[in-house]
Amino acid sequence: MRLTINGEFQEFESVLTVNELLTRIGLDSSKVAVERNLEIVPKSTYGDAALEDGDKLEIVHFIGGGAPKTPCNDPGQDPSLKADCFEVAGEKYWSRLLVGTGKYKDFEETAKAIEASGAEIVTVAVRRVNVSNPKEPMLTDYVDPKTYTYLPNTAGCFSADEAVRTLRLAREAGGWDLVKLEVLGDQKTLYPNMPETLKAAQTLIDEGFKVMVYCADDPIQAKILEEMGCAAIMPLAAPIGSGLGIQNPVGIRIIIEQANIPVLVDAGVGTASDAAIAMELGCDGVLMNTAIAEAKDPIKMARAMKLAVEAGRLAYLAGRMPKKMYADPSSPLAGLI
Repeated sequence: MRLTINGEFQEFESVLTVNELLTRIGLDSSKVAVERNLEIVPKSTYGDAALEDGDKLEIVHFIGGGAPKTPCNDPGQDPSLKADCFEVAGEKYWSRLLVGTGKYKDFEETAKAIEASGAEIVTVAVRRVNVSNPKEPMLTDYVDPKTYTYLPNTAGCFSADEAVRTLRLAREAGGWDLVKLEVLGDQKTLYPNMPETLKAAQTLIDEGFKVMVYCADDPIQAKILEEMGCAAIMPLAAPIGSGLGIQNPVGIRIIIEQANIPVLVDAGVGTASDAAIAMELGCDGVLMNTAIAEAKDPIKMARAMKLAVEAGRLAYLAGRMPKKMYADPSSPLAGLI
């Protein structure tokens, strides 16, 4: 029997079930999802699903986890923010900083940076299992899925069909329905393809997913996504990985003002001041990866981003002073010598 597994041809002497194949390869069936000829194989049928000659299989890994142990009660946080929870899709989190898990030099550095950031939600990509070395270390060996909420995303998808297929596999592998959707328009700008994003979002919502969606900084498109039933709107600050900071504060402010669901700046943050500005605009949170992972010292930058998000949120809640055209003395003039 000849099978194509993750793009590679392999031959087997006898007919196998999906479960027998996974055992032979050395994979834990509880930690992977299997797609057979573009159709997801339910885990409950692994023992009975007999493979046939010529079948094309995709085996991906995605491990989910539990909710944070102490939501809205982090002992290292500013006391005035303890009751100021961030809520998405019915779950509450104290940290308004969400971080990605890519671009670090190794998993050890990833884990240290995430811990320093104080984040509770981490984004993860759905990727093929390395069937030639199924025992190689995985992210979950370093970032405990019982401590952090894993948020599967569709990084690298350029069509609605690719994105939906990826998240269906993610849900089968890890059981998650809270997901981050991004459908990219082109390789150079990585801007969102909004027609394909809307198409994918509608399909996922119809299938019971809770969709946090990467989108253009366009108030009209953002409102359409909210009315469709998305769980959160995530307009870009600047192109992904650019570090340029918020380029359209007016558009993002309007999105925030009209939204009845969380708004998080996603992509383009470069340093702590960018994160603070996003929060001062009234964003519910900030998602970043490159700004931390590609800093000269990712651990220090992660800590800086944590403090910046908290400072920006506190400044927003405090209400800044009005801007004035001319000077206004701080000390009273009465009694001046």
